[in-house]
Amino acid sequence: MTATPQVVVSASIAYDYIMSFAGSFKDHILADKAHVLSVSFLLDSLKNQRGGVGGNIAYNLALLGVPSALVGTVGSDFGPYRAVLERLGVDLSNVVEIEDDFTSTSFMNSDLAGNQIAGFYPGAGSHSDELDLTDQARAATYGLVGAAAPTAMKKHAAEIAASGAKLVYDPSQQIVALPAEDLAAGIEIAEIVVGNDYEFGMLERKTGLTLEDITAQVPFVAVTYGDRGSELRTGGERVSIPVARPKILKDPTGGGDAYRAGLLKGLLLNVDLPVVGRIAALSATYAIEQHGTQEHEYTPAGFLGRFDEAFPDFAGTLMESQFSAPVSLTTGAQGTPR
Repeated sequence: MTATPQVVVSASIAYDYIMSFAGSFKDHILADKAHVLSVSFLLDSLKNQRGGVGGNIAYNLALLGVPSALVGTVGSDFGPYRAVLERLGVDLSNVVEIEDDFTSTSFMNSDLAGNQIAGFYPGAGSHSDELDLTDQARAATYGLVGAAAPTAMKKHAAEIAASGAKLVYDPSQQIVALPAEDLAAGIEIAEIVVGNDYEFGMLERKTGLTLEDITAQVPFVAVTYGDRGSELRTGGERVSIPVARPKILKDPTGGGDAYRAGLLKGLLLNVDLPVVGRIAALSATYAIEQHGTQEHEYTPAGFLGRFDEAFPDFAGTLMESQFSAPVSLTTGAQGTPR
């Protein structure tokens, strides 16, 4: 893809160390000794994968044929990650390398019960508030601000809104860290607010704004409910969206980021809300069928065939001409998925 980016994405760019423990954390933690906690888990697997909210969304936008620009700061270890996104056509002109640090890194250890112990090193990502995305946002239709350094989220949300692009505000994992006034300001200038039901609960705790308050204030609100689907709210209309059932559920991590990419794809296509939501739902399903947030791949024909299969009442709604094939990660040519 070489077209002018339709979406500018400002959010974390990170490497994910994904670890799995073949047991249950609770069996190895003594509640009455938590004040002197000392535990060690023998891991069943370890993978180092591309991740971060911004990187994940840009990756999924590319699969869906949406030209996008990613904004952020990365470390000297970013080369392999950069090569993948460049091959997919993502504009990385505003991804700046900090030579004396590492790319932000997440460490996630999950047990068989789905519990997770995580750690995050912000690294080079701490410098993302030094970037100005105004010029890129002026040429785009949407600008998404997701979880990243709080100062960058505040700055870039204001820049997107001032540029004339539609701000998609998605504070997600950073709701706890962001001051209430920053969250309220982001919501106030947003065209779209996206989050899961837990995150909207956290927003209410931090800002006092209920989901109903946000719905009344923001033109478009998307709420996800995990395996219970999602709901789109706009102009007094509320549309319930079912999930696209996965063939196999391997890892829910990254499903929300893929959903956001699908949501923007549907909105850019200007199709009906039930179709917008179903594009988002299927995009999310592809992600959760793999271990890792960027391990899935599909062609336009493959995506549309599965869309028709998952949502037979909407079969034939979408056409292949509405999706452009990205460069294959495995072959360097268009077409064949892994």
